[in-house]
Amino acid sequence: MTIQTSRLSDPAVRAFVTAVNDHDRDAFMSLLAPGATMADDGTDRDLADWIDREIFTSHGHLEVDNESNRGRDLVASYRNDTYGEMRTRWHFEVGDDGRISRFETGQA
Repeated sequence: MTIQTSRLSDPAVRAFVTAVNDHDRDAFMSLLAPGATMADDGTDRDLADWIDREIFTSHGHLEVDNESNRGRDLVASYRNDTYGEMRTRWHFEVGDDGRISRFETGQA
């Protein structure tokens, strides 16, 4: 069963999922702390390159199935035009300022 984005517990994670699903690159970038990093399947990636390729040019979309760790860990169905749909896990590190300093994703 999918969790409605508006019901996600963590405000930064909720805004992240909303920005991905709305294909709103500006809103997405405003959520990231300066120097934010990310990893995909355990390997650090170039953030700007990855989000362009995996989210924005390929129409990425997240449907959250489960959240834990106060809303900072998700299990979700993720789909984009490149890879189709896959079950994924997401982990977010959010600073005191409410901005995401790191996120990690990979197949669940």
